Amino acid sequence: MKLRSILATDCGSTTTKAILIEYVDGEYRLTYRGEAPTTVEAPFEDVTRGVLNAAMEVEELSGRKILDDDSIITPQKGDSGVDIYISTSSAGGGLQMMVAGVVKSMSGESAERAALGAGSIVMDVLASNDGRKPHEKITRIRQLRPDMILLSGGVDGGTTKHVVELAEILAAANPQPRLGQDYKLPVIYAGNNKATSDIERTLSDLTDLDVTENIRPVLEKENLKPSRDKIHDLFMEHVMQQAPGYKKLMSWTDAPIMPTPGAVGALIEMVAKKENISVVGVDIGGATTDIFSVFQKQFNRTVSANLGMSYSICNVLVEASLSNVLRWVPFDIDEKELTNRIGNKMIRPTTVPQSLEELVIEQAIAREALRLSFVQHKAFAVNLKGVQKERTISDAFEQSDSGQSLVDMIELDLIVGSGGVLSHAPRREQSAKMLIDSFLPEGITSLAVDSIFMMPQLGVMANIDKKSIAEEARVAALEVFEKDCLIRLGTCVAPVGSMSESEVSLKINLEFKNGEKKSIDLQSGELIRVEVGYEEVKAELIPAKGINVGAGKGEKIDTIIFGGQVGLIFDGRGRPLDVGSDPNDRISNLKKWASALNEYPELKE
Repeated sequence: MKLRSILATDCGSTTTKAILIEYVDGEYRLTYRGEAPTTVEAPFEDVTRGVLNAAMEVEELSGRKILDDDSIITPQKGDSGVDIYISTSSAGGGLQMMVAGVVKSMSGESAERAALGAGSIVMDVLASNDGRKPHEKITRIRQLRPDMILLSGGVDGGTTKHVVELAEILAAANPQPRLGQDYKLPVIYAGNNKATSDIERTLSDLTDLDVTENIRPVLEKENLKPSRDKIHDLFMEHVMQQAPGYKKLMSWTDAPIMPTPGAVGALIEMVAKKENISVVGVDIGGATTDIFSVFQKQFNRTVSANLGMSYSICNVLVEASLSNVLRWVPFDIDEKELTNRIGNKMIRPTTVPQSLEELVIEQAIAREALRLSFVQHKAFAVNLKGVQKERTISDAFEQSDSGQSLVDMIELDLIVGSGGVLSHAPRREQSAKMLIDSFLPEGITSLAVDSIFMMPQLGVMANIDKKSIAEEARVAALEVFEKDCLIRLGTCVAPVGSMSESEVSLKINLEFKNGEKKSIDLQSGELIRVEVGYEEVKAELIPAKGINVGAGKGEKIDTIIFGGQVGLIFDGRGRPLDVGSDPNDRISNLKKWASALNEYPELKE
């Protein structure tokens, strides 16, 4: 069934965004968008007011009737209404969870992965071996007041003692939910099936207990989908029901409302699967930075809950240190002045930079927020722990263990950035350079940003399970993602290995669509940009001995790469990146690299 029109909203903590997708000239395209302040708090205390206001803006811009008697017209009748209406939400602080597992690095970590993948903020991970005494755990549960708890532990048929002890601690804490006082706290049990009856006996009277399949049925396997689905269901039934106006909103939607990060993760997972590529996605917000990745077909998400660009900006300074922020600033600035400027941003978190200096400082802080979030993500996105692996002789020499990070930068195919500082940077060159400096991609990596942060709406659209429209909605989500959501910045080619200063690390031969050819010698420490739009470019890459560009040290690559709004970027600065410890060297390097990319045209070398 062809869908003529789809209205999708995302109820954020401050802004509700609406997009209209229509089937035009044989393809799905984003046609109009609107936004309005979110109205979950006083004086309105009804989330649907903000939704209607955002939809009204779409209605005015499109010149078609979408609203009738304070609700959305579905399905479309003639030129009025829309075929389907869907929504995501992170209003009211999003979904806040605690997880508990028997062994912190095994079932505890698997439970955390399930909760993060469903779009929640994980407030704490309880485990039998986390070093806290029972009374400390009980106090912690009472203090946090999560929206729900996920309890896991033990392989199916194994010992039940430890997971039952965890359930007894939960029962002793008698946790109260954050929202709504007249219902029991939802608890999901996804552990050893042999312990189910004991868990039910301990928790079913005090909590709203739901039992689902074990997250780690055997040591070698993680089974996260049932828990994630259950989290989404309970998010709808319990958390959303308590927020003002959500009952009404849920009666309008054609698919369950999803937490915003869960929807973004679902879309990134789907794109990686469709293209069979490794992807890293990042959403840098005012208070948090979310990182999503798919490596070796495994999806992971982490939330850096205290690294953001407005409300959490001081935390970035504390965690990164002043010197690490300063190393990205290409002019002389007194440390005290930098601290004062960041303090001003903390007092007025929603302000945008008014001068070039302020912009450069804000983007320097963004680099550190992204870098630190990615360090945390790499530590979390690991192979399953506790699994005995067959090891070859080479593995033994490499000392690899089962806790090795899945994130392999030479394997990475695509980085997608979103969030105001990336999507709304005054120049696309700045977005590309922030992504390269923060993530330090290796080999050949495509770069893109989300044009207007519509990934949440597309994510929920791609996950509609109503049989009659599911396939068509998925097609629409992917088409719009490709054509209207992603802004292709270009491709970064970064050779890695031990480079001698000023030696040629990579010989590059390019052939463009119009038949023109170009040869480049990339020297160590150099950054070169070739301006070319989003089109195929034939590339022959010949690395120096000991240098790897993706096929192994010294191995030549013949491939197709794509340009974009920034073009092709050849990064010979090496990994890890050294900006120079001497202030004069640092400023000179930063200005030289900024000039190569035309990042800040007003900033003279």
